[in-house]
Amino acid sequence: MRLNKYIATAGVCSRRKADELISNGNVKINGAVMREMGYNVEEGDRVEVNGKPIFAEEKKIYVAVNKPLGYITSMDDDKDRATVAELVSDIPERLFPVGRLDYNTTGLLIMTNDGQLTYALTHPKHEVYKTYVATVAGVISDVRLAKLRRGVDIGGFITSPAKVRVIKQNRRSTVVEISIREGKNRQVRKMFKAVGNNVQALERVAIGDIKLGRLMEGHYRKLTREEVEYLKSF
Repeated sequence: MRLNKYIATAGVCSRRKADELISNGNVKINGAVMREMGYNVEEGDRVEVNGKPIFAEEKKIYVAVNKPLGYITSMDDDKDRATVAELVSDIPERLFPVGRLDYNTTGLLIMTNDGQLTYALTHPKHEVYKTYVATVAGVISDVRLAKLRRGVDIGGFITSPAKVRVIKQNRRSTVVEISIREGKNRQVRKMFKAVGNNVQALERVAIGDIKLGRLMEGHYRKLTREEVEYLKSF
């Protein structure tokens, strides 16, 4: 198995990131630094990344997490903030988040040690719809909804057409369901700001056909076999 694929299969990171680790001398094969990108890992080879042995045959784990407010989508943090790693700390395998949710956004996050799946789902060519429920300030007009559905400029980037529907609204705020295909940093917040409605609260409720459902905040559940197969279809 090609070295970068081996590293990704072991759940360390994506293949692209694995290439960086190899190039930077962070990978050893049988005790020697390996910088050869095309190296094929053979049976009996001992592979280490950052001094720790890795194994591509590691049991694959897939979970859905309901990320609470105030957690960062990272495995550790030098500012001592709460991380999503803490939410799955009772799982022996080291899991990594698929994609990101910002500090002030709650809801569905998929975590796994399957590097290949992570790479596939986060690759730009696999634009999986992510669905959010946003509470925004004020009334959102039909004109503004039309802009979101066509795509808006969020600062040098024009978003793809979004699926948008109003759930409820009053004079002070509106609750909107919005589905987008891209995953730019703080994209949903920027989209609503671009049309004049600042986001007050934001929750991701679905990734493709994977639903948050009634999963309690701060808890996780294992994905079903059907859900894993669905994600692997991308």
